[in-house]
Amino acid sequence: MSEDDESRDERYADVDTSHLEGVEDGCGCAEVWEHTSEREAAEDDPAEDGEERVEADASG
Repeated sequence: MSEDDESRDERYADVDTSHLEGVEDGCGCAEVWEHTSEREAAEDDPAEDGEERVEADASG
């Protein structure tokens, strides 16, 4: 089998696409960006885990 005969699924079988779970097939780049941005924000926000957010004291 030549490289040209290789299917797309075979070529990308080892690529981690877990970050795209929940994105519908056929959506555009804006939808992918929105999904990944929301996911990153949720991962970075400790309040999402039920923890209280601590604000930094700007007085000193």
